[in-house]
Amino acid sequence: MPGFVLQAWNRGDQGPVRIGFTCSKKVGNAVARNRAKRRLREVARIVLANEGQPGYDYVMVGRAQNTASRDFAALQDDLRAALSQVTR
Repeated sequence: MPGFVLQAWNRGDQGPVRIGFTCSKKVGNAVARNRAKRRLREVARIVLANEGQPGYDYVMVGRAQNTASRDFAALQDDLRAALSQVTR
């Protein structure tokens, strides 16, 4: 996905969705990394509440120059598309 990389792991139970966020130094300085992670957190809060699969762990990895500058609606669409691919 253009805005981030999504990794998913099926734990094999029906527990709640768990999510993690990470941004490497390639994303930028601390201010840029924190801004990118705040955007990822908000996208996950909006989308995963309804579309996340129980029993899955997700990790969203920010991408350099894409996560912080990509349109917010496009980030939401990216997450929906990524979820449909990893939870088939």
